[in-house]
Formats: sequence, C-alpha cells, structure tokens
Amino acid sequence: MPQPHFLLITYPAQGHINPTLQFAKRLIRIGACVTFITTLSARRRMNKVPTAQGLSFLTYSDGYDDGLRSGDDKDHYMSELKRRGKETLAELIESSDNEGKPITFVVCSLLLPWAMEVAREHHIPSAVLWIQAATALDIYYFYFNGYGETIKDQDGESKSCLIRLPGLPPLASRDLPSFFAPSNAYPLALSLFQEQIEVLAEETNAKILVNTFDALEPEALKAIEKFKVIGVGPLIPSSFLDRKDPPDGSFKGDLFQCSKDYVQWLDSKPKSTVIYVSFGSIAVLAKQQVEEIARALLASRRPFLWVLRNQKQNGEEEKEEDKLNCREELEQFGMIVPWCSQVEVLCHPSLGCFVTHCGWNSTLESLAAGVPVVAFPQWTDQGTNAKLIEDVWKTGVRVTANEDGIVERDEINRCLDLVMGDGEKANEVRSNVEKWKDLAREATMEGGSLDNNLKAFVDDVALGCY
Repeated sequence: MPQPHFLLITYPAQGHINPTLQFAKRLIRIGACVTFITTLSARRRMNKVPTAQGLSFLTYSDGYDDGLRSGDDKDHYMSELKRRGKETLAELIESSDNEGKPITFVVCSLLLPWAMEVAREHHIPSAVLWIQAATALDIYYFYFNGYGETIKDQDGESKSCLIRLPGLPPLASRDLPSFFAPSNAYPLALSLFQEQIEVLAEETNAKILVNTFDALEPEALKAIEKFKVIGVGPLIPSSFLDRKDPPDGSFKGDLFQCSKDYVQWLDSKPKSTVIYVSFGSIAVLAKQQVEEIARALLASRRPFLWVLRNQKQNGEEEKEEDKLNCREELEQFGMIVPWCSQVEVLCHPSLGCFVTHCGWNSTLESLAAGVPVVAFPQWTDQGTNAKLIEDVWKTGVRVTANEDGIVERDEINRCLDLVMGDGEKANEVRSNVEKWKDLAREATMEGGSLDNNLKAFVDDVALGCY
C-alpha cells in the first residue's frame, strides 16, 4: 500500500495552527507523510518551527508578512489570503507531482474553503479540519439549511425562548455563536462559514474531521446526515494525557513569547489552590472588564496566575491610562504574565480552577487536564462551548454579564466560590472533571475513538476510497 501524502493548510492564527499540527503528528504516527503550510507572517512569530521525520513545513506570503494590524481592511486581507493561497496551493500540488511525491489528500482548517476548490480542480480528495465543537458545526449547518428563521428569531438573553435543533440540547441565544447576534460586527465571518458549508455540499462525498471525540459529543457527531463527520480529537499535546510526559514543545506553533518564572511560582503553591486566568490569543477585553477581574481576584484572596496580554494588537505600546490600576497590590497574591505555556499550567498539580474565554482548544485542554472551569465567553463559538461546559458536561459554571455586557467582580467571585469551595456544586464539578479527563485519555489510547477513527480514515485514503 503506497504511503499517503497529506497536504495540511491552516489559517494563520494560533488556535488553528496548534490543533492542525497535532493532527499532523497523529497522521505521521500512523505512517503518512505530511506537508504543512501556513503564512509567512505566522512563521515569523513562532518561537521555533516544528520538526519531525515525515513532516515538511512550508510558508507562503499572504501580502501581510508583518502581520495584520488593527487598522487594516479585513475584507481585503481575506481576499489576498484567498488569491495568494490558491496560487500557492496549485503550485505546490504541481511541484509535488513533478518530484514524484504526489499529494493524495488535502485537509484545510476553518476559513479556507477555497483550498477544497483547488483540490477539486486537481482531482484530489479533501476534507475540512473543523477546529471547533461538533455542536458549533451543527448550528452553522442548520442555520444555512432550513433553520435560519428559527435562529434569527432569537430573543436576546431569554432562557424561556429556546432554540431546538436536531441532535442538540435546547439553546438560548447566548449559547449560539456570536456571529448570529444582531449586533455582530463581523458579517464577513458568517459569509465564510456559509461558503464553507456550500463548498462541502458540492463534494460528492463530503468529509468533516472534527476536533472532538465520540464520547464527548455523540449526538452532535451524527446530527448532519448529508456529510461524513468524523471525530479525530482531542487534538492536544500528549502531556495533557500523560503527566509523566514533558510538555510537548516540538509540535506547537506559539505566536507569543513567554517567560518561565511562573513554573517555579506554581511549584510553591499547594495542590488545587491556584486560579488560572487566560482569555486566549485574540480576545481584547474592555478596560472596565479587566478592572473587574482584578478586583475579583483581590477579593478572593486566592493565589492566581493571570495571562494579561498587551491589549493593543501587534505589540503597539499601551498608554498609561490603559494599564491596570491595582497591579502592585494584585501581585502580592498572584502572578501576572504576558503569556505562558498552557500545557504546563493546566497540567500543574497546583491548579484549582481555569477562568477561560472558552475557546475550543482551551475547553478540550481543561477537560483533558481535569481542571474545573469558570466559563467567561467573549465571542464566536465560545458561548456554545460555555453551554456545553455548564449544562452538558457539568465541568464548570458560567458567568452572567450585566446590562452593559460587563461581568462584575461579585459575579466572578460567586463562580469562583462555586467551583473552588467545599459545597455540593464544587464536589459535583470535581467529580465530572475527573470523569471527562479519563474519557479524553481513553479516546487517545490505542483502540480509542481517535485512534480507530483516524486509522480507518487514513486506510480509506491509502486505498483510494475517497
């Protein structure tokens, strides 16, 4: 059987690059060879390029080699990314043919539907690597296929007006991806998801590889009859699944620099006492929200590690008025860092709680590490993930914002007490995180759902079944 050659192309954001790299690692372990491609701007920000036998790491210019800045035209950027990406992909497919190493399958991450079109033009089968929950996939699919009016008729934050979609739990409007909200400031995003669904619908045997596992979203993985939806997750570093392993530094694409001071600080804290606060690589919090989090942490008197990025994008200098008012007082109780290795932090025994924006990677990582969550969603699919955390998996609690969209300090502390205290809710959450940690580990073991699903998929590719 010939060795299959996968071409993986990913959107140049950390939340896309890292799960795609983990997917590449899994493919290589099975016996495939992988060409991984992203933009030059992402490569320039990486601490180091991942290396492995069987992996080729390539880049191309999207026209924004120094990165996208806050004032840049986002529509023009996506247009250039598509134009230049299609040209690069076509050239790479042709050069691989000429070198006697033909591409046998193309996999693209979200926001790159044009990659499937290029693959089709070259008669190469392809699939999407869906780096969000299967539940989010289903919501987008049903919105564009018969349930658009049901979702549009959402009634604010009302929990009494529930949206019912096939295979999914009843959803309030705050449980939907933010791009459906009337206040959505990113209309291009919704059109990209629509284009992705439409391109998939044009495939004769459409395949979606989802970064989830069978036990986590069993109904959601089966809700769409039109497409073949395969759970190939959790696509997370191996050190989440076996704490004996060192942090998996060879297969990640961190776009931010971090220090190591926090590891020694964590070592000095008792088991399950530290609050870890991180809102990921993209979200920019309002100054008032940052202050409310700071005051909540002060009031809690618990040790904390807070990842507080420069709120200005691309390293622009923060003005004095933008800086945290009570930082000196805060640092008597905890540690504030611009970035850290989330693998190291979540796997550390001192961790007692994760205050998170509920990005899908962070959501999976908290599950696999067995850490209780305070769900603090900001935008895109994060409200959907928060719904799953609180109501389906019951591994945490979700904050509620005030009328101005700010989560106040008392509400933050209410949630911290619920998951870190000694009450019935905290015990329930701790029991559930242990259950899901074990199930995540089982999924990745030999004979687990990730292992079985991915081997079956690669075998079909090698046999030309697609």
